[in-house]
Formats: sequence, structure tokens, C-alpha cells
Amino acid sequence: MSGINNPASRKRSRLRGGDVLYLGTAGLRARPTRAVLSALGIAIGIAAMIAVVGISSSSQAKLNEQLSTLGTNLLSMQAGKTLFGKDAQLPEDSVNKVAALDGVLRVGSTGRVTGISIYRSNLIDTAASGGLGVDVASLGLPAVVGATFDTGTWLNAASSEYPAVVLGSKAAARLGIVSVGSLVWLGGQQFSVVGVLDPVVLAPELDSTALIGETIAAELFGFDHHPTTIYERSADKLVGQVRSLLPRTVNPAAPDEVDVVRPSDALAAKNAADQAFTGLLLALGSVALLVGGIGVANTMVISVLERRREIGLRRALGATRGHIRAQFLTEALLLSALGGVGGAAIGSAATAMFAVVNGWQAVIPLPVLGAGIGATVVIGAIAGMYPAVRASRTPPTSALGS
Repeated sequence: MSGINNPASRKRSRLRGGDVLYLGTAGLRARPTRAVLSALGIAIGIAAMIAVVGISSSSQAKLNEQLSTLGTNLLSMQAGKTLFGKDAQLPEDSVNKVAALDGVLRVGSTGRVTGISIYRSNLIDTAASGGLGVDVASLGLPAVVGATFDTGTWLNAASSEYPAVVLGSKAAARLGIVSVGSLVWLGGQQFSVVGVLDPVVLAPELDSTALIGETIAAELFGFDHHPTTIYERSADKLVGQVRSLLPRTVNPAAPDEVDVVRPSDALAAKNAADQAFTGLLLALGSVALLVGGIGVANTMVISVLERRREIGLRRALGATRGHIRAQFLTEALLLSALGGVGGAAIGSAATAMFAVVNGWQAVIPLPVLGAGIGATVVIGAIAGMYPAVRASRTPPTSALGS
């Protein structure tokens, strides 16, 4: 009998892992609707963060694919301003000078035909030009800028001498042209459409332009043979060297009047701007995640208050404070993990859907998924700590009497 009454001889109450998991899900199973709504707060935050990162990664992958296909060795030149602030002009022989430069592989050019507009027919109001320009294009331009055709072909030595026109993608859409052979009204003359370009990623200015041959432009509109924009492709290793030589090559007398840009830099700058916007969206997703964590904490506090009798009974039957803490902390972790897994699934689905709509390859970084779910576990631990401690400190007598 003395051994029975001796506290040191009593076996310490133990709680197995399976028991902890069963007790931790008791509250969730008892009130599934509240559990789902609480987890939804976490899920929204995680879904937002994963979708933002996934969409940004997919966009970056698309950009890298474009640059690897189109190349980063394209440079374009335009006339800048004179010393007195007037518009400068590129010399007539600029294209030949650039072509003779060491390291240059291909050269193409366009020249603006001023005062000339293009319309669907002569019945259209002359004020409704739609912002479309008319340019003279060199025969080798598509190969230089990487242009492809939606329909038709490019100008050649024969068609450039006749009223034939190639339309950029936006120009064709605004004019309502869907097939070659259609007639348009250009500079008071009927021109036949021989080709329609796909969007030109590295030279988007061509999308809203009608392109004609140099011979017919000089004959009908008095084109002065001065190029407006020159495009050149150089060897990848020599891009920097060629870029530094172009202004002096094109206009030795006034190299400062020649502006040289690399179109791929514009794509990279756009992507950098998108990345900055991504950071803002991630911050908003973090706020949503924080709000979700507060919701879990609130749910757990209410759960402790509602289950005071259960806590008191378990304490009276021998459950230790550690057992109570483990039970409610497990419940908070499971609640957050439920939201994390659901949010990861929603975010991944949103990324895949957005990528498919835009024709991208869906990229969902696995480390981001793991980090997102891990973040929910940490938030669950933090959110459940106070309610768990509060539950463990509930005196059995007061709990059973309440």
C-alpha cells in the first residue's frame, strides 16, 4: 500500500504521437466549416504569393526564350537632336557605312515618308488615319529584325518598284486586312497588300507601319533616300565594340546626333519593372498571410474558451499541461497546414492557367512551394502558442465548474 501512495512510484502519464494527432483533429472535425473558413485566410495569402512568384517566373522564362531565339545582338540607330535642338538627319549613305563596319553581319533600314497616310479606301475621312505611318523598307529588313509573316511575303526587287505594301500586325488589324491581294489607299494611290507581319518583338515600331519599296516611294512621293532607322546585327562578342563605333561611322561630323540602342535592353527593362511590381504584390500577399495567421489565432482562442470543460476533465483524469499544450498547438499547426496546402494548390493552378492563356510555359518553383507551406507551419506555431499555453494553465476545478 505504501508503494501505491508514494507519488514517486506512480507511472508518469504519457501521450503517444497518434493520440496527439487524433486529439489535434478533434476540434477541426467537430466544427469543419469554421476550420475551413479559418484555413481559407492562410490559403489566400499563400495562393497570392505563389501565384505572383509563379507568374513572374513564367514571364521571365518567356523572356529568356524570346531573347535566346531573337538574340541580343541587334542594335538600332536613329537621328537625335542637333546642337541647336532641331531634329537631325542620318546621311543617305549610312546603311552602306554600317555594312562595311567590321563585325556587322546584316543591315536593314526604314525611312519615313512624311505627309503620307494609309487608309482602307478613298472613302475614309482623311483625319481618321489611325496613327499609322508609311515607311520605306530595305529588302533585307526581315532577316535583321527577326520578322515573320502572318500571311504573304516580303518585298523583293520587282515588287518594290510597284505599288505594293507590307503591313505591320497592328496596321493590318486597324485597316481590317486579313489576306494578301487586298487594296488600300496610300498617299492618294491604290496599293496592293503583299504581306502581313506577325508582331515584331525587337522592333515594335514596325507593327503600326505600312512598308513600301524605295523605288516606288521616290517615284510617287519624292522620298529623299535618308534612312530614319537603321538596324544591324553583329557578332555577339563584338556588340559592345560595334555599338561604340556606330555613331562615328554613321555621321563622322556629328556623332552625338546619332542615338544607338539595343532593343533587347528594352525587354530586359520591362521585365525589371515587372519584377518591381512583383515585389509589391508579394508584400500584399504577406499582409494577407498575416491576416490569415491572426484568424487562426482567433479561432484557437475561441476554441479554448468553448472547450474549457473538456480541458478540465482531461486535466482531472491525469493529462498534464504539456499534453494540453501539445493538443492545441497541433490543432493550430494542422489548421495552418491545411490552409498552406490549399493555398499552394490554388496558387499553382492560377499560375498554370495564366501561363496557358498567355501561351507561356508554366514555371512553378518547387522551393517556393516548400517555403510557402513551411511559412504556414511557422505561422500556425506562432498563432497557436498563446491559446495552447492558455489552455494548459486552465485549473481543472474552475474549468469543470464553469
